[in-house]
Amino acid sequence: MTQTTYSSVKEHLQKIFDVQASIAVLNWDLETHMPKGGAAQRSRQISTLSGIAHELVTDEIFKSKVRYLNEKMDGLSPEESVNINETFKQIERADKLDTEFVTRRSTIVSETYQAWSKAKAEKSFNAYSEQLDKLIQLKKEEAERIGYEGHIYNALLEEFEPGMSSAMVDTIFDGVKQHLKPILKKINEQEKPDDAFLYKHFDKDKQWDFGIDLLKNMGYDFNRGRQDISVHPFSTGFGPDDIRVTTRISENNFSSMVWSCIHEGGHAVYEQGMLPENYGLPMGRYISLGIHESQSRLWENHVGRSKAYWNYHFPKVKEIFPEQFAGISLDTFYAAANRIAPSPIRTEADELHYHFHVLIRFEIEKALLEGSLKTADAEAYWNEKYKEYLGLDITDPNQGILQDIHWSLGSFGYFPTYSIGSFYAAQFHAQAEKEIENLEAKTSSGDHSELLGWLQNKIYKHGMRDSAEDLCKRITGEGLNYKYFEAYVQKKYGALYNL
Repeated sequence: MTQTTYSSVKEHLQKIFDVQASIAVLNWDLETHMPKGGAAQRSRQISTLSGIAHELVTDEIFKSKVRYLNEKMDGLSPEESVNINETFKQIERADKLDTEFVTRRSTIVSETYQAWSKAKAEKSFNAYSEQLDKLIQLKKEEAERIGYEGHIYNALLEEFEPGMSSAMVDTIFDGVKQHLKPILKKINEQEKPDDAFLYKHFDKDKQWDFGIDLLKNMGYDFNRGRQDISVHPFSTGFGPDDIRVTTRISENNFSSMVWSCIHEGGHAVYEQGMLPENYGLPMGRYISLGIHESQSRLWENHVGRSKAYWNYHFPKVKEIFPEQFAGISLDTFYAAANRIAPSPIRTEADELHYHFHVLIRFEIEKALLEGSLKTADAEAYWNEKYKEYLGLDITDPNQGILQDIHWSLGSFGYFPTYSIGSFYAAQFHAQAEKEIENLEAKTSSGDHSELLGWLQNKIYKHGMRDSAEDLCKRITGEGLNYKYFEAYVQKKYGALYNL
């Protein structure tokens, strides 16, 4: 009875994922290739499929089977038990949102995304504010339906980083302020390395080809993936055998394409590393967005911005762009790649100021949800915080409050996972350095196979077997500890800036 019931639950779970993957394909197409005139019909298509997916999740027979198996785990393997336990948690949450609400949410999200796109074209937050407020009110309703302890933000944060609370995030950012603020003060008092050569003219097609080479070098499998252009770089997956990435290319900014490729590639190799036999099951899905982000930040910063990495790739760069990099040494390029200076754009921020970008968004999200900040006043508040934390005057909303896609998609509670991921990345990479012999030398020779294999065995293939905290303990022997990021910053930037 147990195995027969489990088999039917497994089949149902994979059917749910089939529908969710279809929605993901439509969203990928919306951001990459869809003609502008298709927006209204695409909104309808996504809404319809979202409703179908929710009906499958909340199907009473399916739920009764999951509840039965969750109480009677006898006869199930450890992996099967994980699939049932995590599914039980998901249906308990989904049960609190009926099909009408899910369909209405999908429609409002689609409308808000279109309003955001229009507002960016017009460079006007006012053109977006009213529609964004509708979505925020809906997210408040969602939080109330789900229920929460403490701050309303906790209900939405749980979706992206299970087990985390707004109070815990506050504590994390207290550490950021105490540790990074004095370091940034010292760095910002010093002369910055020259990086003007990164802003010469770089042919789009040559950049594209180099980005493809970077992805292949880190182990991204193009037989099971592809790269496209989008306004906002992202990765998305429809199962481990179809994981896609996008990038953006500026012909006057070499850095934009390079590190967005490596960053999204880090996300993608994580999902390509999940086991195909776990398709559509919790054992074939990522644990949390913080862990997902740890992989993109590990590849982007600990690998992709290291001197060892460019020891291998920089000679190729000089061959592709001989005029732009004439007279530029590896040391000069490395210093420029790690130049610390405040920037208004989060995705182009250096890895230290980056956390203040995340902090600002977290503070705004909390204020909007608790009602202490009106949506119409969010742009002014944003600009005020950028002046306070980064010393920047924001005059263009496209370089300010309109720069991110997240809120237009209803992803409130998402932003803190970026910083959480960076801290996990530092801890994981420190452990990899202990366990992989001569890791730096292998990076210097362009060989990432052992690192990719280590990550595959430690993280990727296990899906949701552990919680984020338990995974960290299993790999490193302790829970998330900010000291690893602090040590990484001190070692790297202490040398670069004589701290």
